Amino acid sequence: MTAPSSQLPATHSSGIAFILKKAFISACVALILFSLMIGIRTLPNESGQLTYVTRFPQLAAMVAIVFGGSIVVELLRLWWGPVDTARVIPPSIQSALDFGGRLIAPALLIFALLVPVIFYQQRYILDLAILVLTYVMLGWGLNVVVGLAGLLDLGYVAFYAVGAYSYALLATNFGLGFWECLPLAGLLAACWGVMLGFPVLRLRGDYLAIVTLAFGEIIRLVIVNWQDLTGGPNGISGIPRPTFFGIPLVPGDNGFAAKLGIPFSPTHRIVFLFYLILALALLTNWVTIRLRRLPIGRAWEALREDEVACRALGINITTTKLSAFAIGAMFGGFAGAFFATRQGFISPESFTFQESALVLAIVVLGGMGSQLGVALSAFAMIGGFELFRGFDQYRMLVFGIAMVLLMVWRPRGLIGHRAPTVFLEHNRAIAADLVKEGRG
Repeated sequence: MTAPSSQLPATHSSGIAFILKKAFISACVALILFSLMIGIRTLPNESGQLTYVTRFPQLAAMVAIVFGGSIVVELLRLWWGPVDTARVIPPSIQSALDFGGRLIAPALLIFALLVPVIFYQQRYILDLAILVLTYVMLGWGLNVVVGLAGLLDLGYVAFYAVGAYSYALLATNFGLGFWECLPLAGLLAACWGVMLGFPVLRLRGDYLAIVTLAFGEIIRLVIVNWQDLTGGPNGISGIPRPTFFGIPLVPGDNGFAAKLGIPFSPTHRIVFLFYLILALALLTNWVTIRLRRLPIGRAWEALREDEVACRALGINITTTKLSAFAIGAMFGGFAGAFFATRQGFISPESFTFQESALVLAIVVLGGMGSQLGVALSAFAMIGGFELFRGFDQYRMLVFGIAMVLLMVWRPRGLIGHRAPTVFLEHNRAIAADLVKEGRG
């Protein structure tokens, strides 16, 4: 039975009133939050006392943006509705989108391989690309713990620090090269991962997060206070640079450029570092994908979905958790060793909780368990930070708004869909005697 036409305008007007009401509430909340952040700014005067200046036009503009943005968000929700995307988009367009989605990963890989060629003369872009790949590797390492095993780890920066200081101490005190120290740094970080895993075997959820957060702070405080070993707040300097299989990338007759008979350029070392971190990141991705298809990877996913059911299936929870912590920590140690050799200097300021929060945000926003989503999220977040570097006062505000909008539209991350590791290619009928209905 069709509703009378006289009811349609009332429904339409009530929908508009609802949208305006929500926008007005959002604007009021923004006014309260931004009144002290943007509306009033304190500045020291000539005598050293603090004075304040008002910035009401900027505050009004921000509240107006929130009001208009809330209206746009609600209109988009009404337009999309609760209907699933696969039913809204025509099959032909959906197949084209699926085909384009399969091309994203190869296209990104080809672009990454050509970055040094395209931007050879632009040192800033090369350094930014190295930083992005470092966080991609950290995100893929934490994705094993959080995305696959479902263990909320807020102290991942501890393994990053262990890898960096392991390489720095071994290289400066024992004269070992990068290639000898790299596996040792990963092994030591994995040992610390196992040490963290044992105390938290019975913990889950918020309690697990608190313990891992405390573990990260413990490692940082040990680095700060154990001055005889770590140098304390002064850090460790003079960390050796990596070599190309024993050939240093320095000017001179024994350098890499002289061996090839080409003029020396400082950019050679930057390009080498780029391909080195790219190789380490791809190794992390390949190992993670292979492990996910093995029984241990399926055990991680079972643990993530339901720990009680995982125990009921006879899966060893102790081994599953410890393996996830150890493997994730190992990749963090590799990234830390690369960070130390790239910087040539490390200090405790580089391994704060903010780094753990940033890597965790990359994993969650990209899509827990999605390798491609983590890579895209790292590129967007690290690149976004650099894009708004000139807006120091508004950079974190814009970043927070972007995260909130992403969580509203994509609550499972950029790429929330994860293909199952094991599935039946054909439907199988169940024997009639095994079901109550009498038919499989």
